[in-house]
Amino acid sequence: MEFPSELKYTKDHEWVRLEGDVAVVGITEFAQAELGDLVFVDLPALGKSVANHGTLCVVESTKAASDVYSPLAGTVAAVNDGLAADPGLINRTPYSEGWIAKLSGISQVEVAGLMTADEYKKHLGK
Repeated sequence: MEFPSELKYTKDHEWVRLEGDVAVVGITEFAQAELGDLVFVDLPALGKSVANHGTLCVVESTKAASDVYSPLAGTVAAVNDGLAADPGLINRTPYSEGWIAKLSGISQVEVAGLMTADEYKKHLGK
């Protein structure tokens, strides 16, 4: 299982990659493996304000539907439109092409509160 060191992680299995003052958000390899094959992603609306730990979107797999929680407060600045046609991008490439949304207006204090790759591994018991 992969744990890219440049990412930050949440206990709810989301990841964050900073691109300047924008946070790219997705779900971890662990989360997608637990969910199974994704068949639908209900992407958030552009301009939507999200609270830290608030629902960002919903993903549906062959097993269940699951909320994806926002790891940071912010505003949805972009969504991965490719997931509408191919939700399996999250299964195949969760840390690159499988990103879900980009958030602007984020707090560096909240970013600092996220887990490192090593902390996330320990959280998973790996």
